[in-house]
Amino acid sequence: VQLVESGGGLVQAGGSLTLSCLASGNIYKVNTMRWYPQALGKQRELVARSTSGGSTTYADSVKGRFTIARDNDTKTVYLHMNSLKPEDAAVYYCNINAKRAGWSPPEDCWGQGTQVTVSS
Repeated sequence: VQLVESGGGLVQAGGSLTLSCLASGNIYKVNTMRWYPQALGKQRELVARSTSGGSTTYADSVKGRFTIARDNDTKTVYLHMNSLKPEDAAVYYCNINAKRAGWSPPEDCWGQGTQVTVSS
């Protein structure tokens, strides 16, 4: 399973970006999809999650500004980010929990990350 992220870049504070993460390879089912930013010198933190049942959850720091969305047909997860702040700057990693076959256990997969820079 491979995850390829895109959409990062430089944006001014108050601006918007949309990140994408496409999963490919031998995938039977995608369960939960998540986004984790990792700022320089800090640990990755979960900011958005989308379950296969359709529920979404967000960290308090991004509620009302970020929206996670998924396209199950294309196995893509998006993160729409609005009202960006300098403290949102980080490398953003997508993570999916997926099964390679009906009989196989679910496993976590990570993308390579995409850089988001927010200028003040």
